[in-house]
Order: sequence, then structure tokens, then C-alpha cells
Amino acid sequence: MGYQQGLSGLSASSSDLDVIGNNIANANTVGFKSGTAEFADMYANSIATAVNQQIGIGTQLSEVQQQFAQGTITTTNQALNVAINGNGFFQMSNNGTLTYSRNGVFQLDKNGYITNAQGLDLMGYAANSTGIINTAQTVPLQIPTANIAPTPTTTITAGLNLNAQDSIMLSAPTVTNTGGTALTTTGATITDATASTNNDTYQIAFDGAGGYTVTDTTAGTAPVSGTYTAGTAITLGNGQSVTFTGTPSATTAYTVTPTPTAFNQNDSTTYNYSTSTTAYDSLGGSQTVNMYFAKTGAGTWNVYAGTSTGTASLVGQATFNSSGKLVSTTQPTVPPAAPGNVATATLGGFTFSIPTSDGSSTPQNLTLNIGTTTQYGGKDGVNSLQTDGFAAGQLTGFTVAADGTLTGNYSNGQTAALGQIVLANFSNENGLVDLGNNEYGQTSASGVAQISTPGSTNHGVLQGGAVENSNVDLTSELVNLITAQRNYQANAQTIKTQQTVDQTLINL
Repeated sequence: MGYQQGLSGLSASSSDLDVIGNNIANANTVGFKSGTAEFADMYANSIATAVNQQIGIGTQLSEVQQQFAQGTITTTNQALNVAINGNGFFQMSNNGTLTYSRNGVFQLDKNGYITNAQGLDLMGYAANSTGIINTAQTVPLQIPTANIAPTPTTTITAGLNLNAQDSIMLSAPTVTNTGGTALTTTGATITDATASTNNDTYQIAFDGAGGYTVTDTTAGTAPVSGTYTAGTAITLGNGQSVTFTGTPSATTAYTVTPTPTAFNQNDSTTYNYSTSTTAYDSLGGSQTVNMYFAKTGAGTWNVYAGTSTGTASLVGQATFNSSGKLVSTTQPTVPPAAPGNVATATLGGFTFSIPTSDGSSTPQNLTLNIGTTTQYGGKDGVNSLQTDGFAAGQLTGFTVAADGTLTGNYSNGQTAALGQIVLANFSNENGLVDLGNNEYGQTSASGVAQISTPGSTNHGVLQGGAVENSNVDLTSELVNLITAQRNYQANAQTIKTQQTVDQTLINL
């Protein structure tokens, strides 16, 4: 029986060498899982043989067991290179026949489908045009190349700070003789443009005996008396003065009234601060919308808005309290059947419209929301400025998230879900049949594929722009190679020994 044992040992060692050689050959194959040759002994079956006298008749290859241990992950920065970290296989479709792989090197075919080097389609959940993923069934994943549709702007949200120490937008006050002898004057002068009293109306009355009184008729405060000297300025409130020459009579009187500065969007001296943003219409066309803020009193600001190529109009008034917080907003009645302002529907929400000329819906209704705006001492400026619309966009690239979601990046700065890669898991991975090309097939021994999204239950996660290297340990395989070689030589030696024994018998 020596020949049989030796031959079985040679065959087993040869199979072991084949498995080790295959591992070494695939040390650089992406997603490759190494194998291990497992052996079983053999015994002759004989009814007359006592159990304690059985002699083995050699060995046999029991199975080649795949080692599905995790391979190291290498970053490639290629969008369609995807590595699995953990359990699971990519589900691939070969004209409807499903196979499974750990090789995450993919590319796009001419129709936009994600395929591997053999042309098999990567399976996953599809997304509709609005980015909603349908998890009902897996389908070949396709990257859409159509433009993402535009969304018209409806709201501009501006978080600003309006400087509490800005000048009030007033021109030189109007000086009017309301009785008695007229005096000569060069007009009233604003001495402090930030003074809130500049908005008040003043009555100046002379007594003809060298005295006068100044009454703030707006504030209703007590009159302030003074001695008149021609050519000497008379103080009005705490921000302006007026100078007269000549001799007043006992009935001489003057009224000084504020003169609001007429707003002109082309003249920066008629407003305190301006900013702009882009608004998109229903066709994706864009226009620049300018916003202007003019301080009209202590804590009150007029707000203007319009396109950069059109005319800005008053959209409302904002009022702040002594703590710098926005407390009320009003806007002109539309249409102005009853002149005046009404409170906005929401604090800080001014509604207005702009014209369009590219065939989109016109006029385009917008809401300017300044609800988070403050009035603190400091520079005028923007803390946040956002619009909710965008133009049409072309796909410029995409990324793969840990949960398998394919996210498209568009030229208009938007993102959208394009689909989701799924993973398949099996109760017995070693029950899969190796089909070559890094592909495995499902069998009754493996159990049915358990399809789920990456990161759920016992499924691994994905890493985009990376690949999973072969899990072959070259150092161990080279040591195994030496061991298998020695085993082969030892089995050859048993045959040689049996040959010597036979030759001895022949020579008797």
C-alpha cells in the first residue's frame, strides 16, 4: 500500500502548491480573497479489520476554503473606485444573471451605467428626478446626464447689522417765516447728522425785546428761552442750529421743519447701506437684486429693493428698540387705495416683485426677510445672505457616501441623490462558488443573498475613492510554499522507499 499513500500525498501536496501559487499570483488583485487547502485522511473499509488495526491509505483534498478577512483599503481618489469595509459583496448583473464581487473598480459605459471591467452592471436602488431613492427593488445603477431643473427664487433672507450711529438721511431743514418782521437767514444747519432730534419740527418765537423761545412741537417739550444776538446761532434740539440777522418784531416767528433726503439708488449719499444678491426666475435666468437701507430716525430705517437694471422702490420700514432688536416692520399698502403703511405678515418679511423679460413668469414675487437683522453700534454689514432658488445645472461629478448613496454635484452648486449602492450578505460565504474575475455565484450552500444598504444590520460600509486590496499575506504564503514543497519531497521519498522494499523482494 506504500505507493497509494505516497501518490495521495503527492497529489495533496500538489493541490496545496496550486492554492498557494494562486494566492501569490493574486497578491495585487483588487478584492481578492486568499484560499487555504484543507485535507482529510483516508482509511480502507473492511469488515474483517479490527478497529484498532486500521492502517490509513493516504490523504485527500477536503476543500479549498476562502478566507474572507478584510483587506487593507487604499485611497485612489477615483470617484468610481469603491471599497467595502466590513461584510458584504457588490451585487452585479450579467444580462440579468446576478453575481457578487468585492472588486470595487467601476467605470461608466456609453449609456451612463456603472459597470466593472467585464461589463457587468452594478446593482442598487434608483433615485427619481427629485432625489428620492426607491428601495423596493435593485436595478442597474445609471448616472443621469440631464441638467438639473432650475428653481425660482421666492425668498431672500438677509441677516444684517445696521449701524445705530449712522447719520439720519435728512437734507438741510426748511426755515419758514410764519409771522412778524422777516429776518435774514442762511438757513438751518445740521451740526450732528446722527441726532434723533433732527426729525422734529421747531417753532421760534421772538418777543421784540431781545428774547426768544424755541419749542419742539414734535416732542411737546417745554419751550427753551434765549437772548437773541444777530449773527449768533440758535440751537435747535441737539443736532442743528439756525442763524438770523436783522431786528425781529414782537410777532416775528419762524418754523423749522425737517427735510427728508430723497432716495436715489444711483446716489450713495441718499442711503446708509446697500447689499445685493442674485435671484433666479422659473427658467433659471438670473438678475441681481439690490437692497438699500436708509436711516430715517432713531431706530427707524426705510428699506428699498429692486433689480440692478431697474428702479428700486420702497418696500417697507423697519423699527428697532433701544436694545438693537427688530420690533416691527411695516410696508406700503398694495395697491395704495388707502395711503399709509400696514404691518407685515411676519416680522421682517417685506413682499415685493421684480419684472422678468426672458419668457419666465412675470412679475416674479419675492419676500425679503430681515427678521434677524440688528441695529448695534458698529459697522453696517451682512452676517448672512441666502436665496432659495438656483439656476439649471450640469453634472460635474459625484461622490459615494458610507451608506452607498451616490450624490451628484452640479455646476450651480446644488447636489442631488442619484441612487444608492447596495450590499449582499450570505449566511455561509464559503458556500459561494468562485466564478473567476473576482465574481462569486450564489448556491444552496451559501443561502440566499441578504440585500441591504451599507451600514445596516451586519452589512459593511463603503468608502468612495478607494479600493480594497487583496488580503493575501505574502510573507505567510512564502513560508507555506516552503512547507508544501517539503511535504511533496517527503511523499516522494515514501514512494522511493517502497520501491527499495520491492527491489529487495525481487532480489530474494
